Amino acid sequence: MKFGVLILPEERWEASRDRWLEADELGYDHAWTYDHLSWRTLRDGPWFGAVPVLAAAAAVTRRIALGPLVASPNFRHPVTFAKELLTLDDISGGRMIVGLGSGAPGADTAVLGEDALSPSERADRWSEFVRFTDELLREPATTRRGTHYTAVDARMHPGALARPRPPLALAAAGPRAMALTAQCADIWITMGSSGRRDARPSLDEAVRQLHRMRRVWADAGRDPADLRSLVHAGRVGAPLHDTGAFGEFAAACAEAGFTDLVLPWPRSSGVFEGSPRLVAEVAERVMPTLRG
Repeated sequence: MKFGVLILPEERWEASRDRWLEADELGYDHAWTYDHLSWRTLRDGPWFGAVPVLAAAAAVTRRIALGPLVASPNFRHPVTFAKELLTLDDISGGRMIVGLGSGAPGADTAVLGEDALSPSERADRWSEFVRFTDELLREPATTRRGTHYTAVDARMHPGALARPRPPLALAAAGPRAMALTAQCADIWITMGSSGRRDARPSLDEAVRQLHRMRRVWADAGRDPADLRSLVHAGRVGAPLHDTGAFGEFAAACAEAGFTDLVLPWPRSSGVFEGSPRLVAEVAERVMPTLRG
């Protein structure tokens, strides 16, 4: 199993920098940040942009993979975002993972004053967003017209260091999103929720999704044994106060067949509240026993 950490973009870089460096030095495989303009209960507090934070992290780390968990089309256009991803890929020396999701209704949608989309329209928009981004990161020039996006001779020189493009990691819960993931993605992400706003995320639900994703993967002509599946521990009820309990949780994820686990860096209060020692202790006591 590969291990990652999620570092929320809520601290000034002087403080945040040490977390990215520590994750790199402790041997975590990947590190992520949220890509929102503001987020839920933390809307009234400090919150910085994901792309500049990832650029700064890429410049100071040396080996760890980096990415957004996840970017969405709520306030991004694939042409401008692909150019930013290309730049991040260069700064990091080819260490970027492109995490993408469809974008839930909320502040990130309303902030630009656009009309809310229906679930079907949101799925259509995400499919376009993913396919546009995929092509833009692969090709030196792209012209493509869709319902939601247009690219006219969009240039992406000199191209990504990672070939044929940085890995795509798609968050998918519903049938259409899973089918798109099987067609386009290198990594599947689950938050443990069915996609309903009233659903309570859980590891049990994430495991059921993993079984469905394997079937969809096979139906697309891909070997389920090659499926790289990432579970967001902070969204599926992982214990963040005790390293032993978290180790049992991580072992359950590995036994279920997940290949990657992302631990949110515990906060002192509120969302993702937990022990400040957890990240270091997981690296010391949990990761060596579950690394494949």
